Amino acid sequence: MSGHGEGTTLEYTPTFVVAGVCTVIVGISLAVERLIHYTGKYLKKKDLKSLYEALQKVKEELMLLGFISLLLTVLQSSITKICVKEGLTHHFLPCKLVSEGGESSSNSTGATSHYQRLLAEATSGTGYCAGKKMVPLLSVEALHHLHVFIFVLGFVHVTCTVLTVVIGTAKIRQWKHWEDSIAKVNYDTGQVLKPKLTDVHQHAFIKGRFLGFGKNSAILGWLHSFLKQFYGSVTKSDYIVLRLGFVMTHCRGNPKFNFHKYMIRALEDDFKKVVGISWYLWIFVVVFLLLNVNGWHTYFWIAFVPLILLLAVGTKLEHVITQLAHEVAEKHIAIEGELVVQPSDNHFWFHRPPIVLFLIHFILFQNAFEIAFFFWIWLQYGFDSCIMGHVRFIIPRLIIGVFVQVLCSYSTLPLYAIVTQMGSSFKKAIFDDHVQKGLVGWAEKAKMKKHLKTATNGSGQGSSTAASIMGVQMGRVAGKGSAPEEIQPTAGS
Repeated sequence: MSGHGEGTTLEYTPTFVVAGVCTVIVGISLAVERLIHYTGKYLKKKDLKSLYEALQKVKEELMLLGFISLLLTVLQSSITKICVKEGLTHHFLPCKLVSEGGESSSNSTGATSHYQRLLAEATSGTGYCAGKKMVPLLSVEALHHLHVFIFVLGFVHVTCTVLTVVIGTAKIRQWKHWEDSIAKVNYDTGQVLKPKLTDVHQHAFIKGRFLGFGKNSAILGWLHSFLKQFYGSVTKSDYIVLRLGFVMTHCRGNPKFNFHKYMIRALEDDFKKVVGISWYLWIFVVVFLLLNVNGWHTYFWIAFVPLILLLAVGTKLEHVITQLAHEVAEKHIAIEGELVVQPSDNHFWFHRPPIVLFLIHFILFQNAFEIAFFFWIWLQYGFDSCIMGHVRFIIPRLIIGVFVQVLCSYSTLPLYAIVTQMGSSFKKAIFDDHVQKGLVGWAEKAKMKKHLKTATNGSGQGSSTAASIMGVQMGRVAGKGSAPEEIQPTAGS
């Protein structure tokens, strides 16, 4: 029958089979599309603009995965016709080749059965490479497995990232009762809640940050910060003092500013950046696939990367709070009995708080990569696959993956949400949506007015873009300054 060289073609496939398969595939695709659509409508209805934009980012990632899938399918026949010498494929193998006698071997004579299978696979088609006494660079089966791996990686990464942010946000929302208690006092008195004390060192914020003998020992200070991320990473006294420092520095002491709501908005904005798979993360995937060589146990050692980075990030964030506490205590920054911390970029790596977000993005991806790789190997090749490794390697990888996921969700992400606000500048999320829209409108009018003035005078240096104008308007003025008086953050911010 025609078409039996590589399998039955559609010419000789029952129509009910074709129609049935298409119905299932299209049905699943439409169900996912509708789910995303209604989720987007719900987020817009609840005015969760940042999460809606993050959902659009997820759709972009799905489109990218779909394009990669299409590209691999279209180029499949071309890729399998790239022929190489058999000896070239003897090196950098994830598993040892098995000879006909069942003994492991890495030389050409011990790979007889393996390459007989490859040649048989090539001969079953056009025999393109077999006719040249060569083997395909990538077999059809291997190409299909790579196809599945890329899809699983994208799906697991998006799922783990969403799960982490949802759990982390839920943890942060537990702090709302602290904000409510502060707001109640502020509304009653019209003043910012400021801790009153006669001795700076007796405040819970200072006492809880290892001030005593730890202040003179860098090692003990870092050790305390390392351990602190596992229990009580953010206490009520931490929240009150850090909130006060932010309000006094960036909001001109506005007593009605909702710091908690601002943190949630800022975290939702950052979520848009971590949900995607950036180009440098794809480079990491390629490097790992290159180094996954038999005997190197790369799949095991790579599991420690997200763990080490996560512990380093958590320790650094805790240490920033400790530095603020020591700074207050050593300089006795208590004006009229009021404890005040001074936010500064100098406490962060290279004086750049955004580096923390970059590392969290990489940690989430790396951990998702480990989980995706494990399940892909398990489902594709079986639990006893040589790529999977021994049980003594598998169990630690699973434990590390779960530990990283839990710690990042319950500790590191909430820490990031509050500690990164201790930088020298604030994020645009400090303004309500209607204020942001007002700023954009103001910038557009200013830009148009600038153009008209330039056209009238017939000369000029050119006009700034709306984005730069908005940046100046939102920038820090009057020294450390805040936004202009007419756009000061309010209670709803």
